Formats: sequence, C-alpha cells, structure tokens
Amino acid sequence: MKHRAIGAVLFGGGVLLLALAAGLVFIVKPAMTKLPYDLKPTTSVAEAKGATFLQIADGNIEINQADLKSTVLVSPNPKATSELTGDLDGKAVVWEVGQTVDRTDRKELVSAYGAALALDRVSGAALDWEKEYLDDSGTRQDVNFSGQIYKFPFNTEKKTYEIFDRDLRAKRTAEFKGTEDIQGIEAYRFEQVISEETLNLPADRLALLLPKLAPGATAGEVKYSNTRTVWVDPVTGSFINVREVQRKTLVPNTGAPVDLLNADFAYNEETVKGSVARAKDSRDSLTLLGVFAPAGAALLGVVLMLVGLLVGRRGAPAVAGEPRHRAETAPVADPTPTRVDQEPVHDDTATVEQPTTEPAGGVLKDEIPPASTNWKGDDDPSVPAQRSATDEAEKR
Repeated sequence: MKHRAIGAVLFGGGVLLLALAAGLVFIVKPAMTKLPYDLKPTTSVAEAKGATFLQIADGNIEINQADLKSTVLVSPNPKATSELTGDLDGKAVVWEVGQTVDRTDRKELVSAYGAALALDRVSGAALDWEKEYLDDSGTRQDVNFSGQIYKFPFNTEKKTYEIFDRDLRAKRTAEFKGTEDIQGIEAYRFEQVISEETLNLPADRLALLLPKLAPGATAGEVKYSNTRTVWVDPVTGSFINVREVQRKTLVPNTGAPVDLLNADFAYNEETVKGSVARAKDSRDSLTLLGVFAPAGAALLGVVLMLVGLLVGRRGAPAVAGEPRHRAETAPVADPTPTRVDQEPVHDDTATVEQPTTEPAGGVLKDEIPPASTNWKGDDDPSVPAQRSATDEAEKR
C-alpha cells in the first residue's frame, strides 16, 4: 500500500511538470514576446560630427557648423494605456517620446519635438489612436502614425518593412540588406532611402527663411533626403544601432540652394553598448523560459511518471486465487495400472489342440467374438469345460 501511494505522488508530480512545461511554452513565452506595460524609460543618444544646421535664436537666423547631439527619451504612459478601449485595449501600449538636438560646443538647443502614440505590443508598429500627436513647432498637431518607428517586431524577419519618417509625416519602405555582428549580437540591417522629397512646410516658415537666406526670392521649397540604416535584434525587435544621413535644402525660386541641414547622425558607443546589453538580457530570458525550462520540466515530468508507475506496480496486490508463493504438491499415484506389452507366456507342459482349419474369413473377419474368452482345452483341467447342449436339455 505504501508503494502505491508513493507511486501515485510521483506520477502526479510528473503530470504537473508536463503541465508546467506546456504553460511555459504556450502562455509565458507568448506573454514575454509583447511590449510590457511596465517598460522602463530608455534613452538613446546619436551624434553628428561637423554638421551643418539651421539655428534660430532670439530672432536671428543663421547657418552654423558644429557637432550635434540628438537625445531621444522613450517613456511608457501607464495611465493612457489603461484608458485604451475597443481594439486597442490589451493590444497596445502608449508611449511618450521626446527628442532634443543640441550643439555640443555651446550647449545650445537647436531643435526639439514631442509625441505620443500607441504601439502594437507584438509588431511594434504604430496603431491608429485618437489621442496621438506630434509637436515639433510649439503646437501639437494631429498626425497618423503608422509603420515601425522606435521598434521592430519580435522575431523580425528578413524582409521589407515600412518605417515612419517624422519629417514627411508618412512611412517609407526599408529593405533588408544583410546581417552584421554587433558586440556579439547578430543584427539584421535595414536601409531606408528617401531622396529629394518635398517637405510640406507651413507658408509662414518659408516666409521667415527666404528674406534671410535667399534675398529676392518670393517662393521656395525644402527638399529632404535621408538614408536611414537600422540594425535590429531579430529576437526582440529592439534597435541596436541607428544611423541617419540627413540633408535638407532650401530651394528658392531665385538664387542658389541653401543647406538647412547636412548631418550624419549615429548612435554613440554608450548607446550601442546599452542596447546590446538589454537585447542580450531579453534573449536570455526568452531562451530560459521558452526553451530550457520547458524542456527540463518535460523531461523531469516523464521520468517521474515512469518511476511512479514502476513503484506503484511493486505495491500492487496479487491476483485473487493465485498465491504469490506455491508449495510443491506431492505426486499422486495413477490409479490406472500400467499395461506392459509382452509376449504371452506359454505352458510347455500343456498341449492345446489347435483347429486344423481356420473359420472362413480368417482372423481378420468382421465378426464379434463370444462374450467369454475362456476356452477349454481337452488336456487343460484348470479351465472348466463347456456343457454340451445335450446335458443342458437333460437338466431341463
């Protein structure tokens, strides 16, 4: 009975471990491949050496040249996320993003923007949300964010994606260009090329720039080019490195074009190092809970189930009517006498008169012999003689 109880406990433990393995694969791992609600704020810094840029300060409009530093801070907004309804509820998270561009020599602000958007928790793409906005001029503007912006999907594929461009207020394709090793991470490299597209700037901005930068011009437009290269961790979809070679040129209807921006921005070493560390931590967690832990739990569960069955069988009761240990039974004599086939013994002293002729048919004829087989010989006194038919008649 004790063995059966132990076997049942071991078998049950094995079943629980198998259930745990299934839960890790089908519940825990999918939950980990989603943007968390409690994401910690992250900061990324990109630098551009010897950049040419437009700077407006105290009403002065100048084209300057110096090193620039772009700082992007991404922070989750739990309150706004909790207020999401409809298709966004449980599917999206709200992020607030702010960027500043400073010239490093004077510590002066060159430009800034703020934004709020809703991102799909799995794909990382922007979703349509009624409260999204972009503010890069001191006034919040309605904008329809779409495509990838600050993140790629979990399990990124080697294919073309679309990345949203803040200056164009639209998304453009980014093609997969290959893989590169970045501090131990095999990153996917995507490239988006924007060439000489016209920016939709308000008329008052152009009117502010033309008199200073293109005297005599009455109209103009700003052309925008950007070669954006993004290195993505394919497991988590996070950005490992980003480089943007940007150029904005004022093209007046009279006079020579003027560069408003000509800069090559790229993540600095500290940002790349931090991005790699976060990607490796996320990878390790996914591998541990999505591969090793389920495999170990499943293997241990099977072992416990087998051991439980073996232990339980040791304690199983014997089948009724069949004792586990039988005593040897003494042999019983066979009541049937053993017949020994042997030649009949002949008495040489007696002389039996043999018939001179065999009955018709011989010894193999189909005739039932008489009931008595005691035949008397004339010279055998030990066998009673048969009475003759005459004697029987006299008796009667």
